[in-house]
Amino acid sequence: MNVFADAIAWIFSPDRLAGSLPLPLAIGQHLAFTFGAVLIASAIAIPLGWLIGHTGRGREIAVGLSGAARALPSLGLVVLLVLVLGVVHKTEAAMIAFVLLAIPSILAGAYAGFEAIDRTVIEAGRAVGMTPWQILWKIEVPLGLPLLIGGLRSAVLQVVATVTIAAYVGLGGLGFFIIQGIQIRSFPQILGASLIVVALALALDGLFALIQRLVVPRGVVARDPRGVRAAHIPNDRALAPAS
Repeated sequence: MNVFADAIAWIFSPDRLAGSLPLPLAIGQHLAFTFGAVLIASAIAIPLGWLIGHTGRGREIAVGLSGAARALPSLGLVVLLVLVLGVVHKTEAAMIAFVLLAIPSILAGAYAGFEAIDRTVIEAGRAVGMTPWQILWKIEVPLGLPLLIGGLRSAVLQVVATVTIAAYVGLGGLGFFIIQGIQIRSFPQILGASLIVVALALALDGLFALIQRLVVPRGVVARDPRGVRAAHIPNDRALAPAS
């Protein structure tokens, strides 16, 4: 318990607001890397995932590439890219590694959201004269949004935990305190910085969980993994009295 108390004391010490890297600046750098990588990954993965889900083509290739990207060691990739691109481009090298880490989850969420839609809903849209673009934006995108947000949620959690390695190549963030703590054998500093990373991850997970619930279209029946109906919007026939 003394170690945790020392870690909390380290976090709230006035010294964290001074020095070459104040704690608020380190948190800002950490979040900037996280959201920057996820935004870039989203710009790549979401259109590609929607294309795969809409057309039903290329899923096997996407799954294979996503699996290969997940298997890449992030730290080794950052170091390799720094060596290839040069020290002056180490920020770009780190961002490339974080983007590659985020793409698989977002890509899977994008095409899985479309694949989970009942085909009869899409056929009904065609039956009433909807164009392919109308089906995409009025049916597939809204109904696939919860799974897409789930993919974004997973990507954010993976990246926010991995961004700590940015400090290994001198890019700051909360990893700076962890690496420095290892060098000077300051366990309260290591634990304190780690607790902040965990707190950021929990806060972001809660935020995206809330967003994921809010984007579920009204009238959609939600089920939990056990198949129990969690929400139901009754229709007029259900409300009609039995004859």
